[in-house]
Formats: sequence, C-alpha cells, structure tokens
Amino acid sequence: MSTPSSSSQRVPMGEKLGAACGDYSLSIVWQTLMFFLPVFYTDTFGLTPAFIAGLFFWVRVIDAVTDPMCGILCDRTRTRWGKYRPFLLWFSLPYGIGLVLMFTTPDLSMTGKQIYAALTYTAMMLIYTVTATPNNCLTAVISGDHVERTSVSSYKFVFAYAAGITVQVLIVPLVEYLGQGDKAAGYQMSMAIFGGLSVIGLLITFFTVRERVVATAPPSSVNRDFRDLIANRPWLILSAMIMICLVYVAVRSAVTSYYFIYYLDRESTMGYFMALGTAFTLLGVLPSKFLAGKFGKVRTVIACSIVIVLTMIGFYFPGPDDLIVLYGLQIVYSFAAGPLFPLFWSMLADTADYSEWKTGRRADGLVFSAGTFSIKVGFAVGGAVVMLALGWFGYVANVEQTASSILGIRLSMSLFPAALAAIGIAIFSRYPLTNAKLDEITADLTERRRSSSKG
Repeated sequence: MSTPSSSSQRVPMGEKLGAACGDYSLSIVWQTLMFFLPVFYTDTFGLTPAFIAGLFFWVRVIDAVTDPMCGILCDRTRTRWGKYRPFLLWFSLPYGIGLVLMFTTPDLSMTGKQIYAALTYTAMMLIYTVTATPNNCLTAVISGDHVERTSVSSYKFVFAYAAGITVQVLIVPLVEYLGQGDKAAGYQMSMAIFGGLSVIGLLITFFTVRERVVATAPPSSVNRDFRDLIANRPWLILSAMIMICLVYVAVRSAVTSYYFIYYLDRESTMGYFMALGTAFTLLGVLPSKFLAGKFGKVRTVIACSIVIVLTMIGFYFPGPDDLIVLYGLQIVYSFAAGPLFPLFWSMLADTADYSEWKTGRRADGLVFSAGTFSIKVGFAVGGAVVMLALGWFGYVANVEQTASSILGIRLSMSLFPAALAAIGIAIFSRYPLTNAKLDEITADLTERRRSSSKG
C-alpha cells in the first residue's frame, strides 16, 4: 500500500480553497440550525419549547449509533476516488433537499406537525452525518504534516465563517422579502437558495481535493477500532472540550434571536450583530496558524477560552440601550473564538496520528465521526438548555415577556455559557499533545510510511 513521501505533503492553494468549499456548505446548515431553527420552530412552526428540547435530545440518541457507524463505513470504503470524497458526491443533493424540507411548515394538526418536524429533523441530521464526517476526515488525509493541516483547517474555517455571515445577514431580509408577510413561505424559499449553494460547495470539494495519507495497515476489527479510540487519551480530552464549546456556542446562538426580539426590541438589527460577530471570528481565524506555531495549540486554546469566559460574563450587565458595550463585547468574544475550531479540527487529525503512532492502526473516520457527534451533542444540549430555560422562566411566544422570562434570556446569553466555558478550560488543561510531541510523532510516522512504501 503506497503512501506519498513527506515532500509531497504540501497542499496547493487551489486545493485548500476547494476543501474549504465543503465547510461553507456544512456551515450554511449549521448556522441556520443554531441561530434560526429554534425560533423558527417556536414562533413560525408553532412547536412548544418542551417538545423541541425533547426532539433535540432524542435525535442525539440516534446519533450515538449512526455517527460511529458512518465513521466505520468511511474507514472501510474503497473507491477510485478515495475513502471519503465519494460521500460528498453521493449525498450532496439529499443535503440540499433536506434543508428545504426541515424549514417547510405543512398544513397539519399539532400532532402532524410534531411528527413532520421529528422526521425531517432526524433525516437532516443523518444526511449531515454522512457528509460532515467524510468532509472533516479530509483534514487528516489531505496531508501528513500537522503544520500544513493547520493551514488547511484555517482556510476551511474562513469559508465556514463566511457562510455564517451569509446566513446571518441574509436570512431575516430574505424571509421578509420572499415571504411577503408569510414567514413560513419565506423560510422555505430562503432555504431553497441556501440548499442550492450547499450542493455546489460539496461538489467543488469532491472534484478538487486529494487524499494523500494512506494507512500503512489494513483496517482492523470494529471492536479493535473502538478500543483504540477509548484508549486515546488526547482524543477523549479534545472531544470533551469540543462538546462543551458547542454547548455554550449553541446556547448563545439559540438565544440571540430571543435576546434581540424581546430584551433589546431590535429584531431588525439582529442579523448585523450576528454578522459582526462572525466577521471578527473570521478575522480571529487568520492568526491561528501563527499562534499555534508561536505558543502551541494548547496554550492558544486556553488563552482564547479565558477571554471568552470574561466577555460572556460581561454580557449580563448591559441594558437594552447599551449597544456600544454590547457590540464591543461581541467583537472581543468573537475574535477570541476565531482560532478555536480550526485548531480543534487540526487537533482531531493529530489524535488520529497519535493513535496510529501508538497502535500502528489508523481510523480517521471513527475519530472524526466521534468528533462530529460531540459537535451535534453540544448543539443539541445547548439548544435544549435554552428551550428548557425559556420554559422554566415562563417564555410565551409572540407576546410581551415577563421580567422572569427576560431574566432567563439574559442568563442564557451570559452567565450560563460562561460557566460551561470555564469547565471546558479545566478539562482541556490536561491535553498532552504539545507541538514538540507532534513533531516527534510526525517524524516517526513519516519514516514508517516511507519504509512501508519501499516494502
């Protein structure tokens, strides 16, 4: 089984951009889920917060089975296009259609609507799994150089955050323009546009990316792969950190609409606030490779997370008229968040290298599917926390909120996610893969692959 030499691990600029297009497509869906699906479900579709929280949790139970199954399937796929790329070709069209159906409001009874929402949301999450997992695995196999992978990951997240800006700026005016007063129709037509963009992005990635890293050993048994994963301490710590980060991001994302509609009474400016945050998050991505090289990935993640905790605490104090303070906090919070997920994705690839280095076996699909599962669990828990908090504090859709309900919205925007981020820092401080250790692992694996190629 041949493997490219270390000299061929550089990734051309065009291929980096092509790889980033897949993340643009994934982020379009993810941003709509985080920022707009909860408020769509409550205020347009007509579901109760309690039902939505239950739906989010139920689908995560399904994900606990389907996500690792997808990773295992990817690791054992053999085609002329590679192991991971073909999934982007096969599922790109269902991905776009699923987004439209999820944001379609049928003329049904409440029970019928609940069944429809459960079916379309579950189907979309399954389709997301079989596109996101192989797309994310490409980070690990596009190059064997952990520094080069960090560069690729940075490009991917620049495009991901660009998709966030697209969604955040355009959804509210698009829904109003296309729906002409009918939000249900506006959401459906808007998602048709975004679904089309998603299909195009996934296909671009399929046609432009190469898979350079090939495991030196054939796939082992599924049980052995799972045992390797559970014994991979860096992966366990990193997955816990990713999950916690997605919980607090999802909490703030889900509550932002409510915060602007009911606390600030400035729904028309909500998209600009979100887009400003995403723009500065994107700017924060740009120095991630430099920061990781200068200070190490672990120190960079911890320092950024501390800034995030402090700024989220700060969100509790401004009043509805303190817009300058709110926007200032959003800028600092977002810039500090920028390096996190590019580094996380690069570090997931590092944990796959670590497993191969320790065991001689490599299972990128399982590693990244478990990472994708952590993201979806974080999103679901975060969204459910907001729904449960709103229900607990007395939220009622489309009416003036009580002081108790407003308090729940403010806490969900500030102190609740800050506490979660602090827990994440404590856990991640135990992560062992320093830059020096990664250099040692990369050198050893390169030599093994060179020897395997000669043999």
